[in-house]
Amino acid sequence: MIDIWKDAKVIVQGITGHQGGRHALEMRSFGTNVVGGVTPGKGGQLMSGIPVFETVREVVRKFHANSSAIFVPAEHCLEAAMESMEAGIELLVVVTEHVPIHDAMKMRGRADTLGITLIGPNSPGLAIPTGLKIGIMPNHIFKKGNVAVLSRSGTLTYEIVNGLTSAGIGQSLVVGIGGDQVVGSSMASIANGMLRKERPDCIVLIGEIGGLEEQLATETIKGWYDGPIVAYIAGRTAPPGKRMGHAGAIIGDSSESYPKKVSSLSDLGVHVCDHLYDVPVFVKKASY
Repeated sequence: MIDIWKDAKVIVQGITGHQGGRHALEMRSFGTNVVGGVTPGKGGQLMSGIPVFETVREVVRKFHANSSAIFVPAEHCLEAAMESMEAGIELLVVVTEHVPIHDAMKMRGRADTLGITLIGPNSPGLAIPTGLKIGIMPNHIFKKGNVAVLSRSGTLTYEIVNGLTSAGIGQSLVVGIGGDQVVGSSMASIANGMLRKERPDCIVLIGEIGGLEEQLATETIKGWYDGPIVAYIAGRTAPPGKRMGHAGAIIGDSSESYPKKVSSLSDLGVHVCDHLYDVPVFVKKASY
């Protein structure tokens, strides 16, 4: 896997669309090395100085691109992801939401086979405040520091990161794994692949009802990390069987309910906050 702290060279698939073009510029403004974009049929153009290519392979060959952000419509997402992976892209962030489940499963299966890090679908992306952002997170909410944030929710990521920054707490890595029912990387795999060598002062998990994502991540992280873990779980008042926002945020059985999830995390030594505004308070108390 590429060292995202040093050598990410990013392409934007769907750069000539409104969202792709806008966020390509935002990423570049953040400090990201955006080397090119890809839109079939529009190769040879320039998007605010960023060259547009017909294929991913062309950008990889010319600029040694190793990372991609996908902004193409859901029905074309599988094709775009497969093209990137076969061309040699090592880190793929799929911003596109509502990708068909079977397509997402095929993407994940191929990424696993090739050893590629796939984040998303329906991901806000990742950010390292020292100068790398791949995705759609607002530039202004970040501050350099050493608190890592792993999240299942885009909007809650923005709220909590902004709260940390307002409290003077900087971040080292922020990753939104995606809100669709099938995503490419778990919190645990992201932690193992991106955080294990960095050893942050504190890890913040932003979770939701449904599934065992947060518990499994904590168990994995505890194998190599003895620092504080703080969590916020959305969906405290959600009734069983009711989907809340994301496709994965649904209580399937009692083990996935809010009380059970909070209890399980607490037993693992995680401090679970009942309110968003409590997160910066407990992060500061735990790590400063």
